[in-house]
Amino acid sequence: MRLMNIAVIGAGTAGLSAAKHALAAGCNVTVFEQAKALGGTWVYTDSIGKNEYGIDVHSSMYKGLHTNLPKEIMGYPDFPIPEQDRSYIPAEDMCKFLNLYAETFNVKQRIKLEHHVIRVRPVEETKWEIIVRDLPNDKLMTLIFDAVFVCNGHYHTPAYPNYPGHKKFKGRQVHSHDYRCPDPYEGETVLVIGAGPSGMDLAYEVGKVAKRVTLSHHLKEPPKTVFPSNVTQKPDVTSMTENGVYFNDGSFEEFSVVLYCTGYQYTFPFLSVDAGIYVDDNYVTPLYKHCININYPTMAFIGLPTFVCASQMFDLQVRFALKFITGAKEMPSKEEMLADTEKDMQARFAKGYKKRQAHLMGENQCSYYDDLAKTAEIEPIKPVITKMHKVSYHRYLDDLVNFRKNRFKILDNENFVEIENYNN
Repeated sequence: MRLMNIAVIGAGTAGLSAAKHALAAGCNVTVFEQAKALGGTWVYTDSIGKNEYGIDVHSSMYKGLHTNLPKEIMGYPDFPIPEQDRSYIPAEDMCKFLNLYAETFNVKQRIKLEHHVIRVRPVEETKWEIIVRDLPNDKLMTLIFDAVFVCNGHYHTPAYPNYPGHKKFKGRQVHSHDYRCPDPYEGETVLVIGAGPSGMDLAYEVGKVAKRVTLSHHLKEPPKTVFPSNVTQKPDVTSMTENGVYFNDGSFEEFSVVLYCTGYQYTFPFLSVDAGIYVDDNYVTPLYKHCININYPTMAFIGLPTFVCASQMFDLQVRFALKFITGAKEMPSKEEMLADTEKDMQARFAKGYKKRQAHLMGENQCSYYDDLAKTAEIEPIKPVITKMHKVSYHRYLDDLVNFRKNRFKILDNENFVEIENYNN
């Protein structure tokens, strides 16, 4: 069998896993990373906006961030995060772990840092042409590959709600992507929109220095977290004025800053339209099992599903895609893949999901993992991982201040225990 040349776009958690498994499958691998270091979203930078090369800053990392999931489920199935005295670890520890992973599996020497992918397009039916810029040398290269793993993450292009009057607002409007520390919010009246992990964290942190903070969200049950006394909660925003916002309970409040913790858009600016992939209201289509490009099945997207055990799922998706891309298992026909995707989407719509929730897993994540494993005949994710994920998620909603003190230990494939809390 001819040696396959595989390109991996991105050297974050997903890209490193793709490179590791592709190398283990006997492929020749090249990883393109536009940043100066591997680690993807875990690499902190003070910079926001554009970098020195005029490229959008990728990282959304802020100072002091700790993981919102325990390290016991944030490692890879075959390479856990080394033992230490806490379960929720600092971002810099995640970077150290990813560097250790890359070194252990000989991925580091395959990474081309500060290489920005300009365009990816299919050629000759089964090949991919990639144009990449060597940023420090300002040099363009055109390369040909047999397969492409798209691992560019999805926490880099902010999504903003389009409220009536938002252009009239005279205060500052900031997305959490550009948040680095609470200092700029001292003495301000701040509206935080969104109660996901970032919204919860930032409402709490900004509340320590701001004059007043309002957390706007549409959670069916308000978080039980005890916020600082100057933090209140409100329902969704309906419109904005020059100096404030109206909420859907009819009330109005004035603010000097609106901080959007409203998520991100899936964007693949390097993909040629010839690649046959479209993003419609955050629904990336057409993909088989949220992963393989149905129009050109030698391209796989790793990491699109949300509300998942990220590292574990990346690893599973990579192994799933490689089974088919390398020919170890026969690729289903285009018709079979389209039918499977249509069936999945109709089931989602029947549950009340909107198009923008096309890749949301949540309570269905176990079924998704099992489906991938069964379809490709590969090792599934251990049940203990999703059990711990569920417990951790509810803890963060109930007690944002203290949930990261919880410590866990995996006993076997099914069970875990909590051990004494970490108190420093």
